[in-house]
Amino acid sequence: MNDVITKETLDIVTAIAKQAGDTIMGIYHKDFSVYEKSDESPLTEADLAAHKIICEGLAKAFPDLPILSEESVTVSYEDRKGWDVFWLVDPLDGTKEFIKKNDEFTVNIALIVNGAPVLGVVYAPALDTVYAGAQGLGAIKIVDDQVSDIAVKTAPDDSWALVGSRSHRGEHMDNYLKSFSNYEFISKGSSLKLCMVAEGVADLYPRLGPTSEWDTAAAHAVVVAAGGVVNDQEGKPLQYNKENILNPWFFVHSADIEIPKL
Repeated sequence: MNDVITKETLDIVTAIAKQAGDTIMGIYHKDFSVYEKSDESPLTEADLAAHKIICEGLAKAFPDLPILSEESVTVSYEDRKGWDVFWLVDPLDGTKEFIKKNDEFTVNIALIVNGAPVLGVVYAPALDTVYAGAQGLGAIKIVDDQVSDIAVKTAPDDSWALVGSRSHRGEHMDNYLKSFSNYEFISKGSSLKLCMVAEGVADLYPRLGPTSEWDTAAAHAVVVAAGGVVNDQEGKPLQYNKENILNPWFFVHSADIEIPKL
């Protein structure tokens, strides 16, 4: 499977993500309908349009690899439990941010191999910013077609830079923040929080609330490629393609940083 983890694959996936992002932006700049899914989370026509573009693009470029998208959750665990290699997609991560029109939403595409994210592309179309990374290739950020290498911070400065959810902060996070004597807290939407750690803007992203596998997989791959970790409370990396697609609580930071325990 190493023959798929290449710069060419990253380029192909980036192009697919940007195509989906262009379609999302076409809807973003007009009035659009908002629906409610069975779990009461919001869904827009942009989610569905991006899902179609991404799935068609990946199927054409990589016809032998199955795809699990947030908008194709009818794929049962019985069907996918034998998938050693597959694409995990969130066509529009941060739908609430999209609806609020605050620009903090992303397109997430990850390649999962044996339960681990080994390649990922995160595209923030309203910011025209790409984060991409893969096992053995490092991580990059692309802004206005300008490419730069990125890496996690190996140690916090005098004050910790913490990033957390704009829409889901909560009591658990407030209690955890008491572990820090000096910190700055940055609120951000979607998978951009993980990417801020990957590029060294934030030291730590503690997620003490619910997320699903497609929310984190692409940015998880970028973080690892940038020298970071995405670990649960026991210090183990998040696993993907579980029967229950919900993630446990997790922490995103440099592998060199020791963080306060809960």
